[in-house]
Amino acid sequence: MTEYVTAWECIGCGRIEAPRPCIGVCQDRKAEFVYARQYEEAIARAERSEREMKIAKDVLARLIKTTPQAGQWERCYRAFQSTAAKAIAACGS
Repeated sequence: MTEYVTAWECIGCGRIEAPRPCIGVCQDRKAEFVYARQYEEAIARAERSEREMKIAKDVLARLIKTTPQAGQWERCYRAFQSTAAKAIAACGS
């Protein structure tokens, strides 16, 4: 879970609890920040989810476009089982 850090940010000069040259319009307000590491981890998880979703969509698109020949339903079903298993393995799950 991402932890938020509450800090004071000046709406005038942008100072965040650190001295900066004031331009004379400073007013502090609370602002929320996250640690860079947590942000990077969240981005990595989102990118991984996008890759996995693309793999799943590709398998489903193939399923939609396939019509087995008469009497070949079981062979087709087994082929899709294999494809789905490879897709799951590619996702690391």
